[in-house]
Amino acid sequence: MHDIRSIRENPAAFDAGLARRGLAGFSAEILAIDEARRAKILAAETAQAAQNAASKEVGAAKARGDEAGFERLRALVAEKKAEIARLGEEAAAEDSRLRDLLMGIPNLPHDDVPVGADEHDNVEIRRWGTPRTFDFKPVEHYEIAGAKPGMDFETAAKLSGSRFVLLRGGVARIHRALAQFMLDLHTGEHGLTETMTPVLVKEDAMYGTNQLPKFAEDSYQTTNGWWLIPTSEVTLTNTVAGDILDEAALPIRMTSHTQCFRSEAGSAGKDTAGMLRQHQFEKVEMVSITTPETSLAEHERMTKCAEAVLERLGLPYRTMVLSTGDMGFGARKTHDIEVWLPGQDTYREISSVSVCGDFQARRMNARYRPAGTGKPDFVHTLNGSGLAVGRCLIAVLENGQQADGSVDLPEALHGHLGGKTRLTADGVLV
Repeated sequence: MHDIRSIRENPAAFDAGLARRGLAGFSAEILAIDEARRAKILAAETAQAAQNAASKEVGAAKARGDEAGFERLRALVAEKKAEIARLGEEAAAEDSRLRDLLMGIPNLPHDDVPVGADEHDNVEIRRWGTPRTFDFKPVEHYEIAGAKPGMDFETAAKLSGSRFVLLRGGVARIHRALAQFMLDLHTGEHGLTETMTPVLVKEDAMYGTNQLPKFAEDSYQTTNGWWLIPTSEVTLTNTVAGDILDEAALPIRMTSHTQCFRSEAGSAGKDTAGMLRQHQFEKVEMVSITTPETSLAEHERMTKCAEAVLERLGLPYRTMVLSTGDMGFGARKTHDIEVWLPGQDTYREISSVSVCGDFQARRMNARYRPAGTGKPDFVHTLNGSGLAVGRCLIAVLENGQQADGSVDLPEALHGHLGGKTRLTADGVLV
């Protein structure tokens, strides 16, 4: 959420930031509501002072036998009491209007984010690895002979409908091994703390990480009000909601492997084949809580952590900085990491790493106490996939596929697979 004081002080800069996202300025509307709210509050305070003064005079009028004055003052006290209540309700209504408006406005991009309309304006900043040259035509993951026995879409559809998959045997084990490999790397070498979180959260948690109110249709809500998390960014980030942390405790770096749930609203007809875009999937998430001064450096560090997963697996990738038109609602800057998928003959997103500044922290009221000042300030939050497990499985299968339908598996996974190195064309790990 945005800082209303900053908007008051420099509305032109606020509107300019939104213009870089292709949005019209909101400052005039925001400031009009804010002014109305503050005027109601001031009027209520003035009425309260008048009520207090009249209340003191009521007793004096009664004591000196001034019945007319007593009745007049008593009526004034009642009138001011009603006025205060009315103004309080009106101020609360304006406050609610202001909060709703600010909740629906996206974060302002960093100055170095490229301006653009959509993904076509994203800028590549580096790439790693060389896509393999095949002596046969590579196919997509769900067409690989060795993967077919372990990737059952028909049974999943019978159980749950479209955009679900049931993994079996060797494929299921590779999927599990990938998650374990990622967690071991992040905790053992990258200094992240493994955290097992719930996948059901209260509405406040979804507001805190800006899934609500704007993206309610993208998530699932239970009949008793819980929400299924679209990513453990929600749970990990909200662990500091309402807290005032010591600066010495920062940065806080966490990772979690969870089920994730997304309705994929608006994606009808997109990536319907295979398991690239599912309603239920697994992800190893990374979240950092930092000071404002260190958040951009932490963004680069987190990106490197995600890239390291692909490098250890020998999967070619490229890293993009997203343009203002493709960036997520809560982000100030985002790096997308795209892995090479030979079956599609293109790079596809496998991780988004974003720095959110204090945007989420203001929604969650998450603060820290800077050393030596004593005055709390808002933390900065960052999140990123480290990585999406299902998409990583796709990349491993497609990049390791052989002409006979078998799959050679990355060396980094061998230890997590009990020494097995290959998925045969019959779907057996050997």
